[in-house]
Amino acid sequence: MLPKLNDKSLLKNQCFINGKWINSDADKTLPIRNPFDFSHITDVPIVSTKQVNFAVESAENAFQTWKNKSAIEKSKLLMRWYQLIHKNIDDLATILVLEQGKPYKEAIGEIKYAASYIEFYAEETKRIYGDILPSPFNDAKVFVVKQPIGVVGIITPWNFPIAMMVRKIAPALAAGCTVVIKPDEKAPLSAFAIMELANRAKIPKGVMNMVTGIPQEIGAIFTSNKHIKKISFTGSTKVGKLLMKACANQVKRITLELGGNAPFIVFEDANLDDAVDGLITAKFRNTGQTCVCANRIFVHKTIAKEFIKKLSKKVKNLKVGNGFNNVDVGPLIDNKALDKVVNLLADAKANGAVINEGGNTHELGGTFFEPTIISNVNSSMEIFETEIFGPIVSIVSFKTEDQVIQLANDTKYGLASYFYAKDMAKIWRVAEALEYGMVGVNRGAISSALVPFGGIKQSGMGREGSKYGLNDYLNIKYLCVSN
Repeated sequence: MLPKLNDKSLLKNQCFINGKWINSDADKTLPIRNPFDFSHITDVPIVSTKQVNFAVESAENAFQTWKNKSAIEKSKLLMRWYQLIHKNIDDLATILVLEQGKPYKEAIGEIKYAASYIEFYAEETKRIYGDILPSPFNDAKVFVVKQPIGVVGIITPWNFPIAMMVRKIAPALAAGCTVVIKPDEKAPLSAFAIMELANRAKIPKGVMNMVTGIPQEIGAIFTSNKHIKKISFTGSTKVGKLLMKACANQVKRITLELGGNAPFIVFEDANLDDAVDGLITAKFRNTGQTCVCANRIFVHKTIAKEFIKKLSKKVKNLKVGNGFNNVDVGPLIDNKALDKVVNLLADAKANGAVINEGGNTHELGGTFFEPTIISNVNSSMEIFETEIFGPIVSIVSFKTEDQVIQLANDTKYGLASYFYAKDMAKIWRVAEALEYGMVGVNRGAISSALVPFGGIKQSGMGREGSKYGLNDYLNIKYLCVSN
């Protein structure tokens, strides 16, 4: 049975193109299942290439008027959308838990986080400033103006289906761009609900369009259609590379938020209780299925035993179960995700890792896995190199600051990193030495609409959030005006 919604019309199973909800013109669909018990929720359209191209055409037509709307007009529309999201937060959280599995309290947090981007960019649209530059010419004035790129193709993942989508749409619309969105086929219902609220907010038709279907087909249209001037993608590094390569044919602008392998370092002078709490936050949110999850936990050898003892006590108390109950950890998204966690743990055990807590599939069955702590991990194990995307804490002991910096940076990824220490000189040394786009110092949660989210190396390019996130949707134009 589907959970009760206050507004049943928010549970959509159609795509949204040019202001209308539509089915596939080929009458093809994808099933959407609840990861808690694999029960069938509904089916969503597999749109045709013709329909995707029509969505792009609609966005291009809408761009011609949307780009010329005043900052005040855009701001008011975005704020109306923001208010509707908060008004319907309970129903949105219910849909999110239903299709994605995360605990209800986390779903509420995700929606508030997503809405904060709309609120921020509703204000920031009024601050897209140009410049008057000192002129190198005696008979001319020199100006710089910023203009919207155009139509943006947005591709989002299943782990944060509302937040990852909204934090791309909000700056795009604030800049004056229009969008075509492809939510992940595992969790599109939350995206549909958010789209319905945007429609109720009176955002003009064609400004926001949403399609579901075969990822490769939709991605190919996004990269080849001349009207799409930019792609914003959150997902795997493998797919990001393919999109980047395809965009090269048209030298198309692209923002990539890709995989991570976040280090979490606990130095000998750290406050252990704070570090344990920070690790719980950074590791077990969304059952470990986040790109900024702590992946490799480096603990100084002199405090490792005490740290594991304190951590085990906390991990034992984590409640596992249905996201609609008062739990801390939900199911993994599907059997493929479960198999990955099981195989990573088996490889680690075979190569000498010690199980300190958990280590098995959960008694609830399905895709539930016990919150797990393993120690004696080293760089030869697959779990050290791979983004776990599951509820496993893998602990590596270290001796010196130089050693742990080398180990932390020894990865192709560079998204998020965390460390705990008290000595201020050490804090500045380590923060500057870590090769990551984001560094959390004595904090396990660092994301906000007010700060730039993004990575370096093979974790991607571009930033989302803050004033820097707006720049990715704007072109800079230089004007030289002669007297």
